[in-house]
Amino acid sequence: MDRLLEMSTKELSRLEVMQRLMEKRMSQKEGGRILGLSVRQIKRLLRTYRKEGAAGLVSKHRGRKGNNRLSEEVQKKALNLLKTKYRGFGPTLAHEKLVEREKLKLSDESVRQLMIAEGLWKARKAKKGVVHQLRERRACFGELVQIDGSPHDWFEGRAAGCVLLVFIDDATGKLVQLRFVESESFFSYCQAAEGYFRQFGKPVAFYSDKNSIFRVNIPSTGASPTLTQFGRAMQELEIAIICANTPQAKGRVERVIQTLQDRLPKEMRLRRISTLTEGNAYLPEFLQDFNQRFGEQPRSTVDAHRPLTTQDDLARSLTWQETRTLSKNLTLQFQKTVYQIQTQRPSYAWRNAQVTICVNDQNEITILYNGKVLPYSIYHQQVKQAEIVSAKQLDLALQPKRLPTKPAPDHPWRSGFATPLSKPGNVTPAPPGDSSILENR
Repeated sequence: MDRLLEMSTKELSRLEVMQRLMEKRMSQKEGGRILGLSVRQIKRLLRTYRKEGAAGLVSKHRGRKGNNRLSEEVQKKALNLLKTKYRGFGPTLAHEKLVEREKLKLSDESVRQLMIAEGLWKARKAKKGVVHQLRERRACFGELVQIDGSPHDWFEGRAAGCVLLVFIDDATGKLVQLRFVESESFFSYCQAAEGYFRQFGKPVAFYSDKNSIFRVNIPSTGASPTLTQFGRAMQELEIAIICANTPQAKGRVERVIQTLQDRLPKEMRLRRISTLTEGNAYLPEFLQDFNQRFGEQPRSTVDAHRPLTTQDDLARSLTWQETRTLSKNLTLQFQKTVYQIQTQRPSYAWRNAQVTICVNDQNEITILYNGKVLPYSIYHQQVKQAEIVSAKQLDLALQPKRLPTKPAPDHPWRSGFATPLSKPGNVTPAPPGDSSILENR
Protein backbone atom coordinates (compact mmCIF):
# COMPACT_ATOMS: atom_id res chain seq x y z
CA MET A 1 0.00 0.00 0.00
CA ASP A 2 1.37 3.37 -0.98
CA ARG A 3 1.99 5.86 1.79
CA LEU A 4 2.52 9.63 1.76
CA LEU A 5 6.03 10.84 2.58
CA GLU A 6 6.99 14.35 3.66
CA MET A 7 10.33 15.31 2.15
CA SER A 8 12.29 18.52 2.18
CA THR A 9 13.89 20.09 -0.91
CA LYS A 10 17.24 18.68 0.14
CA GLU A 11 15.80 15.17 0.46
CA LEU A 12 14.07 15.44 -2.93
CA SER A 13 17.42 16.34 -4.50
CA ARG A 14 18.98 13.27 -2.93
CA LEU A 15 16.12 11.10 -4.21
CA GLU A 16 16.64 12.32 -7.77
CA VAL A 17 20.39 11.63 -7.61
CA MET A 18 19.81 8.14 -6.16
CA GLN A 19 17.39 7.31 -9.00
CA ARG A 20 19.99 8.34 -11.57
CA LEU A 21 22.64 6.29 -9.82
CA MET A 22 20.36 3.23 -9.81
CA GLU A 23 19.74 3.69 -13.57
CA LYS A 24 23.51 4.05 -14.21
CA ARG A 25 22.97 7.50 -15.71
CA MET A 26 25.37 9.19 -13.27
CA SER A 27 28.59 8.25 -11.53
CA GLN A 28 28.95 8.35 -7.75
CA LYS A 29 31.60 11.03 -8.04
CA GLU A 30 29.26 13.29 -10.02
CA GLY A 31 26.46 12.67 -7.52
CA GLY A 32 28.71 13.66 -4.62
CA ARG A 33 29.66 16.88 -6.42
CA ILE A 34 26.00 17.79 -6.96
CA LEU A 35 24.96 17.05 -3.37
CA GLY A 36 28.15 18.36 -1.78
CA LEU A 37 28.97 14.97 -0.24
CA SER A 38 31.91 12.61 -0.38
CA VAL A 39 31.84 9.38 -2.40
CA ARG A 40 31.74 7.46 0.86
CA GLN A 41 28.52 9.25 1.91
CA ILE A 42 27.01 8.65 -1.54
CA LYS A 43 27.64 4.91 -1.17
CA ARG A 44 25.97 4.94 2.27
CA LEU A 45 22.87 6.73 0.92
CA LEU A 46 22.71 4.41 -2.06
CA ARG A 47 22.74 1.31 0.17
CA THR A 48 19.94 2.78 2.30
CA TYR A 49 17.92 3.65 -0.83
CA ARG A 50 18.22 0.12 -2.21
CA LYS A 51 17.11 -1.33 1.12
CA GLU A 52 14.32 1.06 2.24
CA GLY A 53 13.49 3.06 -0.86
CA ALA A 54 12.60 6.75 -0.70
CA ALA A 55 11.63 6.44 2.99
CA GLY A 56 15.28 5.75 3.83
CA LEU A 57 16.24 9.27 2.66
CA VAL A 58 13.82 10.99 5.06
CA SER A 59 15.46 12.35 8.21
CA LYS A 60 14.88 10.14 11.23
CA HIS A 61 14.72 13.21 13.54
CA ARG A 62 11.61 14.62 11.91
CA GLY A 63 8.80 14.87 14.45
CA ARG A 64 11.08 14.20 17.41
CA LYS A 65 12.19 16.61 20.10
CA GLY A 66 15.69 17.97 19.70
CA ASN A 67 18.45 16.44 21.79
CA ASN A 68 19.54 19.89 23.00
CA ARG A 69 16.02 21.10 23.69
CA LEU A 70 15.49 22.82 27.04
CA SER A 71 13.71 20.71 29.59
CA GLU A 72 10.26 21.82 30.67
CA GLU A 73 11.52 22.25 34.23
CA VAL A 74 14.22 24.74 33.17
CA GLN A 75 11.79 26.61 30.92
CA LYS A 76 9.21 26.88 33.70
CA LYS A 77 11.74 28.09 36.27
CA ALA A 78 13.25 30.61 33.83
CA LEU A 79 9.82 32.00 32.90
CA ASN A 80 8.81 32.37 36.56
CA LEU A 81 11.99 34.35 37.26
CA LEU A 82 11.60 36.49 34.13
CA LYS A 83 8.04 37.41 35.13
CA THR A 84 8.85 38.20 38.77
CA LYS A 85 12.40 38.83 39.91
CA TYR A 86 13.83 39.85 36.54
CA ARG A 87 10.80 41.57 35.06
CA GLY A 88 11.83 44.40 32.73
CA PHE A 89 15.29 42.94 32.07
CA GLY A 90 16.55 42.65 28.51
CA PRO A 91 17.47 39.21 27.09
CA THR A 92 21.24 39.68 27.48
CA LEU A 93 21.13 40.94 31.07
CA ALA A 94 18.45 38.42 32.02
CA HIS A 95 20.59 35.59 30.63
CA GLU A 96 23.58 36.76 32.70
CA LYS A 97 21.52 36.71 35.91
CA LEU A 98 19.87 33.37 35.18
CA VAL A 99 23.25 31.73 34.58
CA GLU A 100 25.32 33.47 37.27
CA ARG A 101 22.83 33.87 40.11
CA GLU A 102 20.22 31.15 39.45
CA LYS A 103 22.68 28.54 38.03
CA LEU A 104 20.43 27.69 35.07
CA LYS A 105 22.00 26.21 31.93
CA LEU A 106 20.57 27.88 28.83
CA SER A 107 21.76 30.16 26.04
CA ASP A 108 21.03 33.84 25.58
CA GLU A 109 19.07 33.08 22.39
CA SER A 110 16.90 30.62 24.31
CA VAL A 111 16.11 33.36 26.84
CA ARG A 112 15.30 35.76 24.02
CA GLN A 113 12.92 33.28 22.33
CA LEU A 114 11.20 32.53 25.65
CA MET A 115 10.67 36.23 26.31
CA ILE A 116 9.32 36.84 22.79
CA ALA A 117 6.92 33.89 23.07
CA GLU A 118 5.58 35.18 26.41
CA GLY A 119 5.35 38.80 25.25
CA LEU A 120 8.08 39.96 27.64
CA TRP A 121 10.29 41.21 24.82
CA LYS A 122 9.46 42.63 21.42
CA ALA A 123 11.86 41.93 18.57
CA ARG A 124 13.04 45.20 17.12
CA LYS A 125 13.94 45.90 13.56
CA ALA A 126 17.42 47.24 13.10
CA LYS A 127 17.36 50.95 12.36
CA LYS A 128 19.05 52.25 9.30
CA GLY A 129 22.44 53.34 10.55
CA VAL A 130 23.63 56.90 10.11
CA VAL A 131 27.15 56.98 8.80
CA HIS A 132 29.60 58.97 10.92
CA GLN A 133 33.31 59.28 10.47
CA LEU A 134 35.04 56.61 12.53
CA ARG A 135 37.71 57.59 14.99
CA GLU A 136 40.25 55.03 16.13
CA ARG A 137 40.69 54.51 19.84
CA ARG A 138 43.62 56.16 21.53
CA ALA A 139 46.60 53.89 22.04
CA CYS A 140 47.40 54.39 25.74
CA PHE A 141 45.34 54.03 28.87
CA GLY A 142 44.81 57.49 30.39
CA GLU A 143 45.55 59.36 27.16
CA LEU A 144 41.94 60.54 26.73
CA VAL A 145 39.05 60.20 29.21
CA GLN A 146 35.51 61.01 28.09
CA ILE A 147 33.28 62.54 30.78
CA ASP A 148 29.56 63.29 30.92
CA GLY A 149 26.61 63.40 33.30
CA SER A 150 23.28 61.60 32.91
CA PRO A 151 20.11 62.76 34.71
CA HIS A 152 17.87 59.70 35.03
CA ASP A 153 15.52 57.93 37.45
CA TRP A 154 18.38 55.69 38.59
CA PHE A 155 16.58 54.41 41.70
CA GLU A 156 13.25 53.78 39.91
CA GLY A 157 11.29 56.04 42.26
CA ARG A 158 12.87 54.77 45.50
CA ALA A 159 14.88 58.01 45.82
CA ALA A 160 14.82 61.52 44.41
CA GLY A 161 16.07 62.07 40.87
CA CYS A 162 19.82 62.45 40.58
CA VAL A 163 22.67 62.55 38.08
CA LEU A 164 25.31 59.90 37.40
CA LEU A 165 28.74 61.26 36.46
CA VAL A 166 30.54 58.90 34.08
CA PHE A 167 34.28 58.82 33.29
CA ILE A 168 35.30 56.29 30.60
CA ASP A 169 38.77 55.69 29.17
CA ASP A 170 38.91 56.00 25.39
CA ALA A 171 41.66 53.42 24.80
CA THR A 172 40.18 50.54 26.81
CA GLY A 173 36.47 51.39 27.04
CA LYS A 174 36.71 50.84 30.80
CA LEU A 175 34.83 52.92 33.34
CA VAL A 176 37.30 54.74 35.56
CA GLN A 177 34.86 56.68 37.74
CA LEU A 178 31.15 56.64 38.55
CA ARG A 179 29.42 58.88 41.08
CA PHE A 180 25.83 59.75 41.98
CA VAL A 181 25.31 63.49 42.60
CA GLU A 182 22.28 65.71 42.99
CA SER A 183 23.11 67.75 39.87
CA GLU A 184 25.89 68.54 37.43
CA SER A 185 27.98 71.28 39.00
CA PHE A 186 31.56 72.40 39.42
CA PHE A 187 31.91 70.80 42.86
CA SER A 188 30.29 67.50 41.83
CA TYR A 189 32.71 67.10 38.93
CA CYS A 190 35.60 68.07 41.22
CA GLN A 191 34.63 65.37 43.74
CA ALA A 192 34.43 62.74 40.99
CA ALA A 193 37.70 63.91 39.43
CA GLU A 194 39.51 63.87 42.78
CA GLY A 195 38.54 60.24 43.39
CA TYR A 196 39.73 59.36 39.90
CA PHE A 197 43.06 61.22 40.33
CA ARG A 198 43.83 59.51 43.63
CA GLN A 199 43.19 56.06 42.15
CA PHE A 200 44.84 56.29 38.72
CA GLY A 201 46.68 59.64 38.54
CA LYS A 202 46.25 62.56 36.15
CA PRO A 203 45.18 61.81 32.56
CA VAL A 204 46.47 63.71 29.56
CA ALA A 205 43.07 65.17 28.57
CA PHE A 206 39.35 65.15 29.32
CA TYR A 207 36.86 64.94 26.42
CA SER A 208 33.50 66.57 27.25
CA ASP A 209 30.53 68.34 25.73
CA LYS A 210 30.05 72.12 25.58
CA ASN A 211 28.52 72.37 29.03
CA SER A 212 29.19 75.70 30.71
CA ILE A 213 31.10 73.82 33.41
CA PHE A 214 33.83 73.04 30.89
CA ARG A 215 33.66 75.92 28.43
CA VAL A 216 32.76 79.62 28.34
CA ASN A 217 30.07 79.50 25.67
CA ILE A 218 29.17 83.20 25.57
CA PRO A 219 32.36 85.19 26.14
CA SER A 220 31.63 88.83 26.99
CA THR A 221 33.78 91.80 26.19
CA GLY A 222 35.97 93.22 28.90
CA ALA A 223 38.07 91.58 31.56
CA SER A 224 35.88 88.49 31.98
CA PRO A 225 37.75 85.19 32.44
CA THR A 226 38.25 83.00 29.38
CA LEU A 227 38.32 79.83 31.48
CA THR A 228 35.61 78.26 33.58
CA GLN A 229 36.35 77.30 37.15
CA PHE A 230 36.75 73.65 36.15
CA GLY A 231 38.96 74.67 33.22
CA ARG A 232 41.13 76.75 35.53
CA ALA A 233 41.47 73.86 38.00
CA MET A 234 42.46 71.42 35.24
CA GLN A 235 44.94 73.94 33.85
CA GLU A 236 46.64 74.13 37.24
CA LEU A 237 46.88 70.31 37.21
CA GLU A 238 48.15 70.33 33.59
CA ILE A 239 45.15 68.43 32.21
CA ALA A 240 43.73 69.54 28.86
CA ILE A 241 39.98 69.86 28.25
CA ILE A 242 38.69 69.11 24.75
CA CYS A 243 35.04 69.86 23.93
CA ALA A 244 33.23 67.75 21.33
CA ASN A 245 31.29 69.54 18.62
CA THR A 246 28.52 66.90 18.43
CA PRO A 247 27.24 64.07 20.66
CA GLN A 248 28.42 61.56 18.05
CA ALA A 249 31.99 62.79 18.48
CA LYS A 250 31.99 61.49 22.06
CA GLY A 251 29.88 58.49 21.18
CA ARG A 252 31.75 56.15 23.51
CA VAL A 253 30.48 57.83 26.67
CA GLU A 254 27.03 58.38 25.11
CA ARG A 255 26.65 54.66 24.34
CA VAL A 256 27.93 53.51 27.72
CA ILE A 257 25.39 55.79 29.43
CA GLN A 258 22.60 54.01 27.53
CA THR A 259 23.96 50.69 28.75
CA LEU A 260 24.20 51.99 32.32
CA GLN A 261 20.62 53.27 32.22
CA ASP A 262 19.50 49.73 31.39
CA ARG A 263 21.76 47.69 33.69
CA LEU A 264 22.54 49.80 36.76
CA PRO A 265 18.94 50.45 37.98
CA LYS A 266 18.13 46.74 37.72
CA GLU A 267 21.28 45.75 39.61
CA MET A 268 20.39 48.20 42.40
CA ARG A 269 16.81 46.92 42.42
CA LEU A 270 18.05 43.37 43.07
CA ARG A 271 20.17 44.65 45.98
CA ARG A 272 17.36 46.92 47.31
CA ILE A 273 19.51 50.05 47.13
CA SER A 274 17.36 53.15 47.64
CA THR A 275 19.65 56.06 48.63
CA LEU A 276 22.51 57.97 47.01
CA THR A 277 24.86 56.91 49.80
CA GLU A 278 24.11 53.21 49.29
CA GLY A 279 24.34 53.69 45.53
CA ASN A 280 27.77 55.32 45.69
CA ALA A 281 28.96 52.54 48.02
CA TYR A 282 27.87 49.91 45.44
CA LEU A 283 29.33 51.64 42.36
CA PRO A 284 32.94 50.33 42.78
CA GLU A 285 31.66 46.75 42.74
CA PHE A 286 29.50 47.42 39.69
CA LEU A 287 32.38 49.22 37.94
CA GLN A 288 34.74 46.27 38.40
CA ASP A 289 32.19 43.76 37.07
CA PHE A 290 31.33 46.04 34.13
CA ASN A 291 34.98 46.42 33.11
CA GLN A 292 35.55 42.67 33.23
CA ARG A 293 32.67 42.13 30.83
CA PHE A 294 33.17 44.96 28.35
CA GLY A 295 36.72 46.30 28.79
CA GLU A 296 39.32 45.89 26.04
CA GLN A 297 43.09 45.77 25.97
CA PRO A 298 44.79 48.98 24.74
CA ARG A 299 47.04 48.91 21.69
CA SER A 300 49.94 50.12 23.84
CA THR A 301 51.04 48.90 27.25
CA VAL A 302 52.16 52.41 28.26
CA ASP A 303 50.09 54.03 31.03
CA ALA A 304 49.71 57.72 30.17
CA HIS A 305 48.55 58.68 33.67
CA ARG A 306 50.89 60.95 35.62
CA PRO A 307 51.17 60.41 39.39
CA LEU A 308 50.20 63.16 41.80
CA THR A 309 53.16 65.07 43.23
CA THR A 310 53.63 67.31 46.26
CA GLN A 311 53.08 70.31 44.00
CA ASP A 312 49.58 69.12 43.06
CA ASP A 313 47.46 70.63 45.84
CA LEU A 314 44.04 69.15 45.05
CA ALA A 315 42.45 70.70 48.13
CA ARG A 316 43.29 74.16 46.77
CA SER A 317 43.03 73.61 43.02
CA LEU A 318 39.57 72.00 43.20
CA THR A 319 37.96 75.05 44.81
CA TRP A 320 35.89 77.89 43.41
CA GLN A 321 38.30 80.82 43.11
CA GLU A 322 37.63 84.49 42.48
CA THR A 323 39.82 87.57 42.70
CA ARG A 324 39.04 90.67 44.76
CA THR A 325 40.81 93.95 45.48
CA LEU A 326 41.26 95.06 49.08
CA SER A 327 39.91 98.48 50.00
CA LYS A 328 41.71 101.10 52.07
CA ASN A 329 40.19 99.53 55.18
CA LEU A 330 41.36 96.07 54.07
CA THR A 331 37.83 94.86 53.38
CA LEU A 332 36.37 92.99 50.44
CA GLN A 333 32.93 91.89 49.35
CA PHE A 334 32.05 88.38 48.17
CA GLN A 335 28.59 86.85 47.78
CA LYS A 336 26.82 89.74 49.56
CA THR A 337 29.17 89.50 52.54
CA VAL A 338 31.86 91.98 53.61
CA TYR A 339 35.04 90.41 55.00
CA GLN A 340 37.56 92.27 57.14
CA ILE A 341 41.21 91.21 56.91
CA GLN A 342 42.88 90.86 60.31
CA THR A 343 46.54 91.86 60.37
CA GLN A 344 49.15 93.48 62.62
CA ARG A 345 50.90 95.12 59.70
CA PRO A 346 50.13 98.72 58.66
CA SER A 347 46.98 98.86 56.57
CA TYR A 348 48.61 100.85 53.78
CA ALA A 349 50.88 97.89 52.96
CA TRP A 350 47.95 95.84 51.58
CA ARG A 351 45.76 98.58 50.13
CA ASN A 352 44.53 97.71 46.62
CA ALA A 353 46.18 94.29 46.90
CA GLN A 354 44.78 91.47 44.74
CA VAL A 355 43.62 88.53 46.86
CA THR A 356 42.10 85.19 45.86
CA ILE A 357 38.98 83.83 47.53
CA CYS A 358 38.75 80.01 47.60
CA VAL A 359 35.46 78.27 48.38
CA ASN A 360 35.40 74.48 48.84
CA ASP A 361 32.46 72.08 48.53
CA GLN A 362 31.61 72.62 52.22
CA ASN A 363 31.20 76.38 51.54
CA GLU A 364 34.30 77.12 53.64
CA ILE A 365 36.08 80.30 52.55
CA THR A 366 39.83 80.84 52.46
CA ILE A 367 41.46 84.15 51.43
CA LEU A 368 44.92 83.93 49.88
CA TYR A 369 47.54 86.58 49.14
CA ASN A 370 50.56 85.37 47.17
CA GLY A 371 49.67 81.81 48.17
CA LYS A 372 49.48 82.60 51.90
CA VAL A 373 46.32 82.36 53.98
CA LEU A 374 45.00 85.65 55.44
CA PRO A 375 42.95 85.67 58.67
CA TYR A 376 39.62 87.47 58.39
CA SER A 377 36.33 88.19 60.13
CA ILE A 378 32.84 88.79 58.77
CA TYR A 379 32.08 92.49 58.93
CA HIS A 380 28.62 92.62 57.36
CA GLN A 381 26.26 90.20 55.66
CA GLN A 382 23.52 91.48 53.38
CA VAL A 383 20.08 89.99 53.00
CA LYS A 384 19.95 87.47 50.16
CA GLN A 385 18.12 88.65 47.07
CA ALA A 386 17.11 86.87 43.88
CA GLU A 387 19.89 84.52 42.87
CA ILE A 388 21.07 83.62 39.39
CA VAL A 389 20.61 79.90 38.72
CA SER A 390 21.98 78.07 35.69
CA ALA A 391 19.83 75.74 33.60
CA LYS A 392 21.61 72.69 35.04
CA GLN A 393 20.77 73.78 38.61
CA LEU A 394 17.15 74.80 37.95
CA ASP A 395 15.57 71.45 38.86
CA LEU A 396 17.55 71.32 42.10
CA ALA A 397 16.56 74.89 43.02
CA LEU A 398 12.85 74.18 42.45
CA GLN A 399 12.77 71.07 44.62
CA PRO A 400 10.54 71.62 47.67
CA LYS A 401 12.35 71.84 50.97
CA ARG A 402 12.11 68.70 53.04
CA LEU A 403 10.06 69.23 56.17
CA PRO A 404 10.93 67.36 59.38
CA THR A 405 9.04 64.10 59.64
CA LYS A 406 6.67 63.38 62.50
CA PRO A 407 7.93 61.00 65.22
CA ALA A 408 7.01 57.36 64.79
CA PRO A 409 4.15 55.90 66.88
CA ASP A 410 6.65 54.00 69.04
CA HIS A 411 8.96 57.00 69.52
CA PRO A 412 9.99 57.63 73.19
CA TRP A 413 8.44 61.11 72.97
CA ARG A 414 5.00 59.52 72.57
CA SER A 415 5.36 57.21 75.57
CA GLY A 416 4.75 60.01 78.08
CA PHE A 417 6.08 63.24 79.54
CA ALA A 418 7.06 64.52 82.95
CA THR A 419 5.56 67.62 84.63
CA PRO A 420 6.90 69.73 87.51
CA LEU A 421 4.14 68.32 89.78
CA SER A 422 4.72 64.67 88.92
CA LYS A 423 6.61 62.53 91.38
CA PRO A 424 9.90 60.89 90.44
CA GLY A 425 9.20 57.71 88.51
CA ASN A 426 5.60 58.74 87.90
CA VAL A 427 5.22 59.97 84.31
CA THR A 428 1.92 61.17 82.92
CA PRO A 429 1.11 59.12 79.82
CA ALA A 430 0.26 60.96 76.64
CA PRO A 431 -3.21 60.36 75.17
CA PRO A 432 -3.19 57.71 72.44
CA GLY A 433 -2.67 59.26 69.00
CA ASP A 434 -2.33 62.79 70.44
CA SER A 435 0.77 64.35 68.92
CA SER A 436 -0.30 68.00 69.15
CA ILE A 437 2.16 68.63 72.02
CA LEU A 438 5.02 67.25 69.99
CA GLU A 439 4.06 69.14 66.86
CA ASN A 440 3.87 72.46 68.74
CA ARG A 441 7.31 72.11 70.28
